[in-house]
Amino acid sequence: MTFRNGLSSLLRPEDSVLVLIDHQPFQLANVNSHDPHMVVNHATALAKAAKAYGVPTILTSVIADRGGLLFPQITDVFPGQEVIDRTFINTWEDRKVVDAVKATGRKQLIIAGLYTEICVAMPVIQALGEGWDVTVITDACGAFSVEAHQVAIQRMIAAGANMMTWLALVSEWQRDHARTAHVAEFVDLLKNHAAGLGIAFLWEQQLLNTPVPGKAR
Repeated sequence: MTFRNGLSSLLRPEDSVLVLIDHQPFQLANVNSHDPHMVVNHATALAKAAKAYGVPTILTSVIADRGGLLFPQITDVFPGQEVIDRTFINTWEDRKVVDAVKATGRKQLIIAGLYTEICVAMPVIQALGEGWDVTVITDACGAFSVEAHQVAIQRMIAAGANMMTWLALVSEWQRDHARTAHVAEFVDLLKNHAAGLGIAFLWEQQLLNTPVPGKAR
């Protein structure tokens, strides 16, 4: 096994590309590994973070006329962007998706979707075999059962994938508190999607009488 360590292994927004897979009503209705509300919240936070940090994001669904359109919370982040609708269960067998990823020139491939054990595991394992540096955002995924989610994660780790949660990813993209370019967006993500952490931050600012960074535009 090749160990993932060292500074160069950390994710950087300028090298990242995000693929969001099948965040659709039919799939969400059958998620039993997570609270569905949390899946929507985390996937939305991930989409907003990618937009804030300038990370190209590919949106894809499977047979949307039957499974439903992608969550509006996600597509609203990227108004007017094409959603690539597939017939392939394995996203990485769809040339349109792969070509869109390759066109970004990015090497750090980040994936989240429904279900973890099917529509996430298959493209992750294939992309790893083709030499991609792949990270799965586990809390923006969901599976048919807790066991299915856990087994899928184990399977992808064994294949060489990196596992993270959405807030860990955003923190890694931010990396340095002295980088102020995205502070407003970062704070908005905490306030709107990190629950207690975001509220605690606002409380801290109140107690310290410190201005809260302006709302992201």
